[in-house]
Amino acid sequence: MISSFFVLSPRGDTILSKMYRIRPEVGAHERSHTEAFFRKVKFWNDMQSPSSLLMNSNTGDLIGSGNGSSSATTTTTVGGVGSGTALAMAGMDHQTAAAAGVGSGNIASAEAGGTMMKKVKKDPPPVFIMPDGMSYLHINRNGLLFACSTDKNVSPCTVIELLSRIAKVFKDYCGTLSEEAIRKNFILLYELLDEMIDYGYPQLTKTETLKSFVYNEPIVVSAVPNTGKMINPKTASANAVHKPVIGSVNDKGKSVNQNQKNEIFVDILERLNVIFNSSGYIVNSTIDGCIQMKSYLAGNPELRLALNEDLIIGKENAPTNAYGRVVLDDVSFHDCVNLTEFEHGRTLSFYPPDGEFVVVNYRLTGDYRTPFRIFPAVEETGPRSFEITVTIRAEMEPSHFGANVVIELPLPHCTTTATCNMLVSSKNVGSPAAEFVAADKKVLWSIKKFPGGTEQTLKVKVSLEKACTSQIRREIGPVNMNFEIPMFNVSNLNVRYLRIAENMPGYSPYRWVRYVTQSYSYVCRM
Repeated sequence: MISSFFVLSPRGDTILSKMYRIRPEVGAHERSHTEAFFRKVKFWNDMQSPSSLLMNSNTGDLIGSGNGSSSATTTTTVGGVGSGTALAMAGMDHQTAAAAGVGSGNIASAEAGGTMMKKVKKDPPPVFIMPDGMSYLHINRNGLLFACSTDKNVSPCTVIELLSRIAKVFKDYCGTLSEEAIRKNFILLYELLDEMIDYGYPQLTKTETLKSFVYNEPIVVSAVPNTGKMINPKTASANAVHKPVIGSVNDKGKSVNQNQKNEIFVDILERLNVIFNSSGYIVNSTIDGCIQMKSYLAGNPELRLALNEDLIIGKENAPTNAYGRVVLDDVSFHDCVNLTEFEHGRTLSFYPPDGEFVVVNYRLTGDYRTPFRIFPAVEETGPRSFEITVTIRAEMEPSHFGANVVIELPLPHCTTTATCNMLVSSKNVGSPAAEFVAADKKVLWSIKKFPGGTEQTLKVKVSLEKACTSQIRREIGPVNMNFEIPMFNVSNLNVRYLRIAENMPGYSPYRWVRYVTQSYSYVCRM
């Protein structure tokens, strides 16, 4: 199935590498293939033809051979489930949007008819063919590249899922997925690889199944807080969840966390996809959420997880007076979940598997109260200058705040200078900063802490090298916003309780629940 597997650092260093099939006709050293692969991924935009990296300023469509067909190449879409093969990607050097997941809209031909073009940076596709004739597939996890090569006609979706499973198992056994953790635990990880893949074919990919075949102990990278020593704890460090699923040792070979109490961590994660128009009104909005768990319970007892009593699944089942109730469009559950009591009590019962797993995936569309509202405005101040005003209002309670907020404002390609002026309306705003990145022709506005109930404004004075036209104005924006809000969720889906199904005397585990809301695509049109 696969010929080789390797893990590369953000600098391109090979951390792990394992060969499963060797081709006699290929005489180059293994290292040369990984270096060539990394250069391809790192400098993907520089290796593409100029026509494949242009964008029509009028329509926003990519120009060149993309997810449509052109006269020179025939393309293949990788995103289809269960379709497409790795060896059918011979034209991948000229592919853009479909495989890489970048951009939207129809891809036009290179005949632009005088419209303005600007270069667009794109991520490399997950699958492409190298000059050695091998198909290379990869995923990115925490800056690390998990990749493999194959000369077989395999399903790309299957191999990408295999790489994701390998990354998950590595994280479960190391506690955290980082370059340092992999380097310190390379003996353990090679042992896991021997059990997971045999002669290039996947064998065991579940954390709990691998436990009985693995004998090496993981080495923890940093000390994990021991919550068992806390007296009546109500909160725990976010790093407390980064523990291996099996007994671990430190750098000196001594066991750590011998007295660690039984614990289970529950995360309610929600990713927002929102599009605003230029007036600040919502055009489209969806929530992709999940309830994720990581269990450190001895004896693997049965658990009961209760959600909102008034939870409604499916909009067609919602009554006319469903205001204030949580209505989910669709829901999917983990295989271990027993749904016997879900219909009448909204209670899930299950035996938690080892490691990190997702109990519930859910999706919600329609109107909901977004945590931030974006209000942009553009005003021409001269023939070659204009001023952009971006106002962002936090519409959540003052007790919540947005962390690591980054606002990106693309500017026209003919911009010469841009001066930023921030109007901070609250003293609690943490470390606001704005700068013009001349190389990328964009403004980056960062706010470490954005308190709820406040409003922040950025004014950008832009100077152009030529007169401002309607085509140049179309190159402004859209405004893209990235943020994370701890202990807050938009859908109002709550965990009522998490209990052990059976009454076990003396068994009192620690139960940690965390709510996190993140932006996945938070965009405002100009």
